[in-house]
Amino acid sequence: MAYSINGIQQIGIGVQDAEANWTWYRKAFGMDVPIFRDKAAATLMSPFTGGEVHERFAILAMNLQGGGGFEVWQYTSRIPQSAAFDIQLTDLGILAIKIRCRDINQAKVHLEDIGATILNQPNKSPAGDCHFYVKDPFGNLFEIIENSSWFSDNKGVTGGVCGVLIGCSSIEKSLPLYRDLLGHDEVKSDCIDLFDDIKSLAGGDVKYRRVVMTKAGKPTGAFGRLLCQSEIELISTEKTTGRRIFKDRFWGDLGFIHLCFDVNGMDDLKAKALSLGFDFKVDSKDNFDMGKAAGRFAYIEDLDGTLVELVETFKVPIFAPLGIYLNLKSRKKTGPLPNLMIKALGLNRVKE
Repeated sequence: MAYSINGIQQIGIGVQDAEANWTWYRKAFGMDVPIFRDKAAATLMSPFTGGEVHERFAILAMNLQGGGGFEVWQYTSRIPQSAAFDIQLTDLGILAIKIRCRDINQAKVHLEDIGATILNQPNKSPAGDCHFYVKDPFGNLFEIIENSSWFSDNKGVTGGVCGVLIGCSSIEKSLPLYRDLLGHDEVKSDCIDLFDDIKSLAGGDVKYRRVVMTKAGKPTGAFGRLLCQSEIELISTEKTTGRRIFKDRFWGDLGFIHLCFDVNGMDDLKAKALSLGFDFKVDSKDNFDMGKAAGRFAYIEDLDGTLVELVETFKVPIFAPLGIYLNLKSRKKTGPLPNLMIKALGLNRVKE
């Protein structure tokens, strides 16, 4: 079928104060290029917000060195709720965002300096990458990984999102979604691990199966080069019953609310999803408008209720103050945009 998964566009992060979080993420992870800043009602998301339409403020920001961005998402019509328990790696849902860096020790010093909580010393992951884990001041978990896939070099300490860590009840049952539909079909590692270096989050001496999958091949889609290579790590354990981290809470509450992919060919993707047993729970169909950006979005759920967003972008602001936009809907080519056009997004950069 004629659809493509072009990479991780962004991870949604539910927060109490979008501006405060974004300020910290600009300093920590270089997420300083806003694609949109938008206040509106989340009219299509009521299936995941208690059957009611709620108002929200959202900022989608990118790091132009490469990788996915953050959608920093704040309720304005209700107080966002935190999980009723301390989230551990035995739980189900998006547990951590993977952030790329070039030099692991430089990244550690940088994050220490701006107030991140360092959870372990840099070491080798089972997949062979140098990495360590940190928490931001808001309680969210990040894995910092040395990575060789980049779009540009502006001397920033980190790039953007290179992947995600997802807790699931069954890796085998989760593979049809993440491998077969979302195209992360190259296994980087598949092992049993104790998470010895972060036992405070691991739930004791629990053995985990960890499967790291990447998307092979050349970049696809207009922003494929910018989004760079991505990976999905699935973890599960047979000895404990995982808790859904959004059980009895709404999408948009505090924490990692969704994993979003940039896609092309949404109709064919929908047909493929249905053939694998995954229905679109939300589908904006003809169009959605996020302030200065526009496109079509849809949501599917994995077997444990983790939300995966799919976005086909139609319009992106290059420099909104002058009314300069990129219209992708009429673009005939499906390959990556010229690098200079993507770098033009940097005209919107917010400097400290």
